[in-house]
Order: sequence, then structure tokens, then C-alpha cells
Amino acid sequence: MLALALASKRRPAELVEAIAAVDLLQGAVPPEAKLADSFERLSANGLICVEEGRFALNAASLAIVTGLPKKADTAERIFEVRQRLGAHVGQGEQAAAVPTVEQLNAAILAHRAAGQGAGKNLLMPKPKPAETEKKRAGHWRKPASAARRRKG
Repeated sequence: MLALALASKRRPAELVEAIAAVDLLQGAVPPEAKLADSFERLSANGLICVEEGRFALNAASLAIVTGLPKKADTAERIFEVRQRLGAHVGQGEQAAAVPTVEQLNAAILAHRAAGQGAGKNLLMPKPKPAETEKKRAGHWRKPASAARRRKG
């Protein structure tokens, strides 16, 4: 759910974007069966919805994800989401909005192909440039000029 929140921040996310967010958060893409099970559980509990083939969080899941600590690392954020999910009361059976294993497999292959290509992944953090120039050591202010010094 945290990956889907990341991928669908501005608009509902395509399946490839959701896979890229999972890869970013976990460092690897889980198998298709595990992803399908996750989508099935989230949609059965009414936490995700599908709009024109794109996935998004609904109001209940947005309430769970809202207010997470921004400076916490990924493990802490996942732990907090799991605690909030434990307190979540399901709204009954919902229509399952689950992608098929073939769709998940195609999305994973498209994500891997995009990672190998020359295109850039917008979900990956930007690398920090190496500082080649040495910072100037010493005073940042100019020393007082002789004309301004008091004689005493």
C-alpha cells in the first residue's frame, strides 16, 4: 500500500509505476503470485480502487497513509502502516480489482526493460554530485581593514 501511495501521488498509477515503486521501497520486485495476493487483499478490504486500468488509494487507505513520519526510514514507515492496518476495520466484501498474473508479469518485464534502457526512472533518488572542489578553509568574513581599526 505504501508503494501504491508513492506511485499514485498525483494521479492513479499504471501497473508498471506501482511495480517501480515496490522495487524502490523493497530493493527487489517480489514474485507475481505475491503481488497478485497483495492486490487481492487490498482490494477485497476496500483499500484500493481501479480507474480506467490505473490503481489508486481510496479515502480509507489515504487516511492510513496520511501523517506518516517523513524523516523515518522505510522500515519504520512500513511498521507504522502495518499497525494502522491492524486497527483498520474492513467495510465488507468489495469487488476485487486484481490484475492477472500475466498483467503483473508483463509489468515486471516492462519495468526491468526500462531499468536497462537509457531512460531514467523518475522514482529513483537523484545521485548527489561528488564535491571535486575543496571548500575554502578559514574565515568567511574579510579581516578588518587597517583604516577601521582603532588605535589605542
